[in-house]
Amino acid sequence: MDVEGEAARILAELRAQADPVRAEGEKRYLKSDFVHIGVPVPAVRKVAVAAVRTRPEREQLVALAGTLWDVTDEGRPVHEARMAAIEVLMKRAALLEPRDVGLAERLVRDSASWVYVDQLAEKVVGALVVRHPDLATVLDAWVADPYMWVRRTAMLALLAGVRAGDPDLDRIDRYGDALIGEREFFIRKALGWVLRELSKKDPEWVVAWVEPRVDAISGVTLREALRRLPPGDAARLKAASQRKPVGGRGR
Repeated sequence: MDVEGEAARILAELRAQADPVRAEGEKRYLKSDFVHIGVPVPAVRKVAVAAVRTRPEREQLVALAGTLWDVTDEGRPVHEARMAAIEVLMKRAALLEPRDVGLAERLVRDSASWVYVDQLAEKVVGALVVRHPDLATVLDAWVADPYMWVRRTAMLALLAGVRAGDPDLDRIDRYGDALIGEREFFIRKALGWVLRELSKKDPEWVVAWVEPRVDAISGVTLREALRRLPPGDAARLKAASQRKPVGGRGR
């Protein structure tokens, strides 16, 4: 693969689809300071994954993702180029090795929005952890990281195991307790998402985890956790949450 050539092709094809109206709307929605071209995600995906349709070498994949991620326009990152970087990594995530968790961490730390972090968390970091379980110790450090998006990544990375039918219940338990008192909306939501996905396959575990914590759990976390529970359990936990003492967690 000609990494520089493919990166240039991707960027040129994205610019050819520029939609200034869409770009402005997307910037407002994401509260973004980046440059936006105005290309929808399916179109970005189509342009990006063409570069890795033929299996690249791992080094080529990492180099292409890094090159796209670092694209700037007048000193500002380009949103669609970063999305393209994530798309190629997700498409060929099976090529990544344990050492590439460092690349994923760099991208997460260089992110400022869920729109980048969430895919990296589950489809890149989570996929690595599923294939290399010893990497989960990295998440143990991340869940206490000062940077909110790294903490969110630690939680959402557990989704990959949940969806694969091999949930890391010990870490869901521990990370849930570590994050249950968070004031950050995006952390509360992440915990709720993991509980919601787990409840599709193991509702009894989720009920047993939530019930003794109903006075501490935030409203947004609880709402997500209850979405897929059996109606009787959901109604009982919701009623219990409404009897929270004054000063309970906010909604």
